Amino acid sequence: MASGSRSPSFADASRSLLRQTLFEAARELAAERPWKSVSMAAVASRAGVSRQTVYNEFGSRDGLTGALVMHEVDEFLTAVEAAIREHDDSPADALTAALHVFLTATANDPLVAAVTNEGGRDELLPLVTSGAQPLLRYATERLSTLLLELWPVVGAPDAEFLAECIVRLGLSYVVLPVTSPQATADGIGKLMRPYIEELLRGISV
Repeated sequence: MASGSRSPSFADASRSLLRQTLFEAARELAAERPWKSVSMAAVASRAGVSRQTVYNEFGSRDGLTGALVMHEVDEFLTAVEAAIREHDDSPADALTAALHVFLTATANDPLVAAVTNEGGRDELLPLVTSGAQPLLRYATERLSTLLLELWPVVGAPDAEFLAECIVRLGLSYVVLPVTSPQATADGIGKLMRPYIEELLRGISV
């Protein structure tokens, strides 16, 4: 019985490690060549596994592309959430810090760079523009949950609206990156501060 209870967790850990290895291999290749030139065989070779292993995990190249984008979204959201938690005493400062972290991270990410390069426009760009609805829903739900956890006075409708605005804003900067993440984050923070303070008025009472 004991060994049976350990088996699923071991299998889950093994699969998680495999996926992480494949994602890292795909990201490395995206930094070296146009995304349209990154094949399943190339990912398998870089990761040190068989091509069939990659197909078994993602089903197709489109499956790999979509999973990789969502993995990157998870990484960005984790960094954003950490920045927000570090400034939980000031929602406006939390927004500024989160935007700075996000803009800095995306500016240095090879997959984000591949989105707007010629080699990624057919497959990657739609995932953050015309086909971004699943990504938008996922990121909005995750961010709004955090906002309600830290500042419950906001209420679910306003938390969801603010979260969606932030996510949509972030996606726009993925498509058209900025040269100064800090200046942009500071500017957006100043622009949105009055709205946030009005929204959260009485939070410290």
